[in-house]
Amino acid sequence: QVQLVESGGGLVQAGGSLRLSCAASGDFLNDYLLGWFRQAPGKERELVAAINIESMTYYADTVKGRFTVSRDNAKNMGALQMSNLKPEDTAVYYCATQKTGNPLIAAQYNYWGQGTQVTVSS
Repeated sequence: QVQLVESGGGLVQAGGSLRLSCAASGDFLNDYLLGWFRQAPGKERELVAAINIESMTYYADTVKGRFTVSRDNAKNMGALQMSNLKPEDTAVYYCATQKTGNPLIAAQYNYWGQGTQVTVSS
């Protein structure tokens, strides 16, 4: 199994930036696609971004142009660079992995991190 640990969350003012990291252990990330999800209070978990084994990327319309997803297989890590943050970006952010599923469907991810809180103030 692969274990995932997110880091980099925190409190930031609107318009600011944060970089979230996803450190993997127990297996090599080059065999997995990587997804980022977020969940705000009272809302369903939603896809933020994903990157597949070939490094093709996917973004939710709400974050496109502001967020950038990447992976560094040599370091066994993934990252989500978030810029121009808005209060509506406030949520717990999760990274997740799967090998062969649809990168846009949360239920098809096999392994999840514990999440990191991102809070964007007005």
